Amino acid sequence: MCIVRKLKKEEIDKVMEIWKLSTIKAHDFIDKKYWENNYNVVKNVYIPMADTFVYDDGKDIRGFISIINNEFIGAVFIDIDYQGLGIGSTLIDYVSDKYKKIELAVYKENERAVKFYKKKGFKVIREEQNEDSGFDEYIMGK
Repeated sequence: MCIVRKLKKEEIDKVMEIWKLSTIKAHDFIDKKYWENNYNVVKNVYIPMADTFVYDDGKDIRGFISIINNEFIGAVFIDIDYQGLGIGSTLIDYVSDKYKKIELAVYKENERAVKFYKKKGFKVIREEQNEDSGFDEYIMGK
């Protein structure tokens, strides 16, 4: 049975494995080293400060979503072998019901994700340059 639930501390390595593989795949326009260099910051700063929910299919965690300050989606990542199966939609729907107003940042060049978020009802609020990577991103909200 598939459920969305809060991340348990002992599951952080699994979530980080999903993050690393799927973020490199989704952002192939950014050097792989950038993501490898940010691994520990994501693991030790961002995941602990966020409310993170996992999609558990009864066998393993297949994806996760992290909410920062009750309004910002800091991460939505799905195991690369389970993408396109509705897991991302399930996670977005879950947090959309739980939080009144949500925003996110997505790289402009990540066209697949931009299209997905628009389909889920997000609209572009503004475009800006990501301070860390230097790449353009959209701030989207609903």
